[in-house]
Amino acid sequence: MLFNSFAFLFLYLPVVLAGYFWLARWGGEAHILWLALASLFFYGWWDVHFLPLLLASILFNHFAARVVASRAWLTFAVGVDLVLLAAFKYADFLTGAHWHIVLPVGISFFTFTQIAYLVDCHRRQAGPAPLTQYALFVSYFPHLIAGPVLHHSEMMPQFARAETGRPHAANFAIGLSVFVIGLAKKTLIADQLSPLAAPVFAAGAHPQWIEAWVGVLAYTFQLYFDFSGYSDMAIGLSQLFGVKLPLNFNSPYKAADISDFWRRWHMTLSRFLRDYLYLPLGGNRHGAMRRYRNLMLTMLLGGLWHGAAWTFVVWGGLHGLYLMVHHAWRGGGKAAWWNVPLTFIAVMLAWVPFRAPDLHTAADIWGALAGLNGLALPHGLQHLAPQLHWLSPSFDGIRWIELEGPGLPMLALAALLAFFAPNTQELFSGHWTPSARWSVAMSTLFLACLFSMNRVAEFLYSQF
Repeated sequence: MLFNSFAFLFLYLPVVLAGYFWLARWGGEAHILWLALASLFFYGWWDVHFLPLLLASILFNHFAARVVASRAWLTFAVGVDLVLLAAFKYADFLTGAHWHIVLPVGISFFTFTQIAYLVDCHRRQAGPAPLTQYALFVSYFPHLIAGPVLHHSEMMPQFARAETGRPHAANFAIGLSVFVIGLAKKTLIADQLSPLAAPVFAAGAHPQWIEAWVGVLAYTFQLYFDFSGYSDMAIGLSQLFGVKLPLNFNSPYKAADISDFWRRWHMTLSRFLRDYLYLPLGGNRHGAMRRYRNLMLTMLLGGLWHGAAWTFVVWGGLHGLYLMVHHAWRGGGKAAWWNVPLTFIAVMLAWVPFRAPDLHTAADIWGALAGLNGLALPHGLQHLAPQLHWLSPSFDGIRWIELEGPGLPMLALAALLAFFAPNTQELFSGHWTPSARWSVAMSTLFLACLFSMNRVAEFLYSQF
């Protein structure tokens, strides 16, 4: 069940909201149990065969949290979680076999969320929680499929608050607005860019210069609006229940350097990698060379977190290299106008192996971006062929292609929004208040999204 589906919007969500607030009126934790069961139902809707796996993981880690004061028990419990993750996600990659194991949806998110909880219990930064609250913390349906990566210190106190179960007009006004903006990012922008990106990244496509640039740029913005759209929808949905999820995006393509990018992109994952990988490895405490090693190891593991393939290892390695160069160069010059476009291009080039099915395709696309595969121009310029003949030797010939439809205008709009528009949290910061004009705008935007949902597309990050 996807957030951008009619079954979710007009059946699941109204029933869950109504039951949650009705049960909360009677006191106790019945509404917490209801939301936990509804979240488990949401997960089972994807594939009921994996529901016992999620339940077993919750029960095991709930018990383990009570005994991990011992380092031996912590090592055992974290080892069990990692073995489970490796068996489903990395078995083919580690063994070289082709068992075609079906990946349980969201397994990376609920595994790493629980590992962080166990580590903090060992450090005495957290204590064992009641099973109902813990089950909701792990399975909470707004975040379960594609994040954000939750931290117990942000969520557990909210589930325990009495006022969480009370409906508030402000929560609905903000929550519905944020949800609709996220839905628009997904259905009106990201899904419209997919037809531009998919053909370029197909195995054996061998795109040419303009095709490659259009396709890579399209994926760069498709991924951002798809994932930030999901995060907005998750934050908006959670706000309806009176629960605040952490922010996950802060205009990452406006970043002035690669460290700034990682402070803005998938912020909850960046926090997890910093707190539970980079800092335990030593961080920057033992000199520059150790820092560079720790940065590279962190990003390589961050790449593998996204998937079991060499393409993700290369993507993580590129970002590790970027961070090493940035830290070595930092302080050597003042901020300049080219910092943002240079950072954006570096990130865009790294998205190539992230999206490509294999390293050969990624290398071919990189070559196409450099003009090594020839030049493809729109049919609309074919009448200028005599004047453009001088380009043929430089690009190994010219091919004529179709570049019509809504894709290119949507790509231009996506770029303008990503670079110049305020992000969601900026829209609702300060003294935002709902108004009749705002309600009409959101209603119109929601209707536009509904008319675009005839072809439901899965969220890109649900596969990670």
